[in-house]
Amino acid sequence: MKLREIHYRWLGIPIVALIAELATEHPVADLTYGEKYFISVMFTAVYWSGAAIIIKYFRRKFPQISSTSKRVISSAICIIIWMIFGGIPIKLLLGLDSLDHLMQFKSHTAFIPFNLVAATVITLIYEAFYFFEKWKESFRLNEELKNRQIRTQYEVLQNQMSPHFLFNSLNTLTSIIPEDPEAAVSFTEKLSEVYRYILQNKERELVTLDEEVDFAKSYLFLLRMRFSENLTFQFEIEKKYEKLNIPPLTLQMLIENAIKHNVISKAKPLHINVYIDNGKSVIVKNNLQKKESLEKSTKTGLENIKKRYSILGGKKIDIISSANNFMVAVPLIDLLEESDLALA
Repeated sequence: MKLREIHYRWLGIPIVALIAELATEHPVADLTYGEKYFISVMFTAVYWSGAAIIIKYFRRKFPQISSTSKRVISSAICIIIWMIFGGIPIKLLLGLDSLDHLMQFKSHTAFIPFNLVAATVITLIYEAFYFFEKWKESFRLNEELKNRQIRTQYEVLQNQMSPHFLFNSLNTLTSIIPEDPEAAVSFTEKLSEVYRYILQNKERELVTLDEEVDFAKSYLFLLRMRFSENLTFQFEIEKKYEKLNIPPLTLQMLIENAIKHNVISKAKPLHINVYIDNGKSVIVKNNLQKKESLEKSTKTGLENIKKRYSILGGKKIDIISSANNFMVAVPLIDLLEESDLALA
């Protein structure tokens, strides 16, 4: 069983109570040692448990590492107040002090230095463990993202290097060489761009939208050579959004998903639109005409994109399917905005 904070707390309370009893003079002299220790345990349990609740509250309120100063100062101030006034009910219950005396502020001033030191030590200890846990979580998520990116790049590259993809690409190239040598050269250049983009960006977590759009256009150029007028596409990306970010290969996988799952023919041409929605998301939309039988999936589509966005700050993608259209909206990431939020 994994030990949690509450386990360490209840293991530590008897020890801290013993240290406190030995280090301080008890206000009631005519008590046995056992009674004094019992009272010390009660006070330690109340103070420590209250401090833990305060610390956990401010962790939820200021969870980011960038908010450490707010979290520490707020926790320390509230713990000091708690240690001054939190023990009053116990003192009254056990008859250790009178209400009239406790109502006088000077009755609490003698313990302020001790409370200040105790609050500081408790807060710093908890904060050190919290920072360490956050560091481990960040390291784990970073490694998970890297592993997923490598897996994604491998699977996409594997899919494009499959005999089926190469056969279609080479067959298209062979057919256009005698008819249009210039088009054949363009096809070869675009094919090279597709592979170059994948290899160059395999280690990156994010790319700019204009980079991803250029790559998607190169990929669609190859598909257009294969499907001719049966496949049409349109990009409506305003220049002001081009420097926002997106995980690499996201558009390619969404386009591939549309190609894989829909009929493409002269009677049923496929239309793909890529556009910005409210400056927050990029949408890939296609008319819906599902195939009756599908090719074997390589599992590099929607689930992969969902998981990558989940790792990148818990962002979610929206999938909207109607009788006539299928749309996927993926969030655009503004690194400057994310940085400002982290520092806020």
